[in-house]
Amino acid sequence: MKPILEIQSVSKKFNIHHEGGSYLSLRDRIGELVKFKPSRKSEEEFWALKDISFSINPGESIGIIGKNGAGKSTLLKILSKITPPTEGKIICRGRIASLLEVGTGFHPELTGRENVYLNGSILGMRKKEIDRHFDEIIDFAGTEKFLDTPLKHYSSGMQLRLAFAVAAFLEPEILVIDEVLAVGDAEFQKKCMGKMEDVSKSGRTILFVSHQLGMVSKLCKKAVFLENGSIVGYGKSDEIIRDYTKRIFTENVYKVNENDSNKPYSVTSIRPLNSELENTSSYAHDENIMLEIVFVIRKRMNGTNLMVSVNNKNGHRIFSIDRSIDDVRVNINNSATAYLTIPKVSLTPGNYSFFVAIHKPNTMAYDILDKICPISVFDNGSEFIKYEDRWFYGDVFVSGKLEFK
Repeated sequence: MKPILEIQSVSKKFNIHHEGGSYLSLRDRIGELVKFKPSRKSEEEFWALKDISFSINPGESIGIIGKNGAGKSTLLKILSKITPPTEGKIICRGRIASLLEVGTGFHPELTGRENVYLNGSILGMRKKEIDRHFDEIIDFAGTEKFLDTPLKHYSSGMQLRLAFAVAAFLEPEILVIDEVLAVGDAEFQKKCMGKMEDVSKSGRTILFVSHQLGMVSKLCKKAVFLENGSIVGYGKSDEIIRDYTKRIFTENVYKVNENDSNKPYSVTSIRPLNSELENTSSYAHDENIMLEIVFVIRKRMNGTNLMVSVNNKNGHRIFSIDRSIDDVRVNINNSATAYLTIPKVSLTPGNYSFFVAIHKPNTMAYDILDKICPISVFDNGSEFIKYEDRWFYGDVFVSGKLEFK
């Protein structure tokens, strides 16, 4: 079976023009024009993509991830024939429908109804094919009341709904989608994800660019990792996402260089770790979260506890673990290390930080650190995703036993 899409050594160059000289005020600019002094200009070559090669088989869903400026959108524009490559070629064995920007392929003066037919024609669809899916498109988009209203009166969200519906329901062999879905609300994003899953199961091919790693993991079995215009990873989506998060997140360590002899206990470093005991800032929802805490004992005080709390994105503590450290056996003025493990499927997808305290309950706080070591938890297709309105469950998900008698 031949690949439905082949990208062969594709590169894209842009010429960036620079105006010479430093910043000038409007008055100075006018003065320069009066003096008839030619401005100094320079031109710089910028390669947005460099030697990109990979192939996609029919029915595969491929995620494309990378930081802003990595070349993701440029690659999709080349695949969609919006811009040609500088080098290399694309071999496509099917029709491509693209959803790259809100309103692309629409005319603001035409009505919603007219734009459905216009956009469908641009995608290479025949009128009979558009007629057959017209009611489904409008029902999905939810724009029936505004069907005969000029598109210029639609909100960006309404335009997005209509554009996605046209691209998804007119059955192209290849569906290309950029981060544009971020414009929509949560309900619409859920509908889009469901539709894209249906498209993928029907045997069609999807290329999906998103910074939302949970969406990529849920929808795509494979992923491409772009960095500075080059491919640095291509393979199973969970493995590529893991590599991506390792590379993009800076070292997430809280360190204190403290020699305060007045404190009997003090924390010197805190590190969030993954299952390989590597420092990280990002976790899949179905993996354990480990926190390494190093602290110095200068004087033993009976009844001392180590407390660790997890803060949600608003800084509110959502749960805590408090344990005695009286039995920790290290010599005075030496360091002890504690490891806290938060079981998998506990924190729902979102952003969190930590609160750490060494204290004597209700009496004395020897050292307190708050809102440190920020982490993110993303949904990678775990059992938890079966709940559509998962934000309803809050920050912590507990799988308890429920019995009826």
